[in-house]
Amino acid sequence: MEIRFLTILSQTLSAHVSLGKTRLETLCLLVAGIISTRTVNLSHIAAERPGRVSVASTYRRLQRFFQHVRLDDDWVVPLIVALIGSRPPWVLCLDRTNWKIGQRDVNFLVLAIATRRFRVPLMWTVLGHGGNSDTAERIALMKRYLALFPNDSIRILLADREFEGLEWMGFLAAQGIPFAIRLKEKRIVELPCGKRLALGSLFGKIRPSQSIRARLPGRDGHPALELHFTAKRIKRGELLIIASTQPGLGPLKLYRKRWAIECLFGDAKTRGLNLEDTRLTIASKLHLLMGIVALAVAWTCRTATDVMGRRTPPRKKHGYYAKSWFRVGFDELRRRMRTDPHHATDPLVKALKSRRVV
Repeated sequence: MEIRFLTILSQTLSAHVSLGKTRLETLCLLVAGIISTRTVNLSHIAAERPGRVSVASTYRRLQRFFQHVRLDDDWVVPLIVALIGSRPPWVLCLDRTNWKIGQRDVNFLVLAIATRRFRVPLMWTVLGHGGNSDTAERIALMKRYLALFPNDSIRILLADREFEGLEWMGFLAAQGIPFAIRLKEKRIVELPCGKRLALGSLFGKIRPSQSIRARLPGRDGHPALELHFTAKRIKRGELLIIASTQPGLGPLKLYRKRWAIECLFGDAKTRGLNLEDTRLTIASKLHLLMGIVALAVAWTCRTATDVMGRRTPPRKKHGYYAKSWFRVGFDELRRRMRTDPHHATDPLVKALKSRRVV
């Protein structure tokens, strides 16, 4: 990795990240090093630093970065929005990714943007426990989003069965946030006639064009919530039941985009940047690391746009893409870093200069 390459990267980010020169250079080394080495392991990244400085010295410098640097929770959001280049309203996906370091749980609640080509983390919370997030944690994350963007910037919010709480969906409805959330078949709803049924029984015989209006009964002091329900059969005859604030089959069709966040976790982990290689366990350090990973993912996807333009990746005989959009950009960006470092920064520089960073 050339010194000139890191200099250009540092100059580009200096207008958008509130760090001194030395800390900013370390940030750039981390972003570029994660992509180049395909890991967040600091000892591997330290070996990427150009010049005659020893690997041990650089490794200690990277450790001090995570020890002392404190950026705003959402410092990387404006950069991600600029790199995506897509104007709102956006499709947002909410999900968790977690793993263990020894006996310690590392657990992220992630809000991601999913466009036709991009799937990038936008905001996240490091949960201080294993298992599901609670309603307060989800609401706090969405309030952070609403502090930066209006509710009409959300085309729809997609989430799986983990996020079916009545209080949580009531909050989204009260904020005017359209959503499509999958519910369990045993969930009880109340029809306009007053009859109560489990959703599995209600949709026992599926009609593809059927959309039903019903209420989720109130409980624990929370009022009933009237929603629209649609469903279809998926693998092994299982029912996919969607609750939404919007009528018709649109939410059910859009729900397919929820899989983008699962693919994103693969990009950030085993198929790409190996996020699970980190040994960090302190929440503030993990939060900062995810911001660096999010910037790396967005830069990678922007590189794919630079390579492919309006084209799509070729498909194999079975119909699936030979490479994902992320993988196209990932392979090309790593090649440029080794063979043409100045060209590697071009997509990032152009995106941040041509679009207003919010």
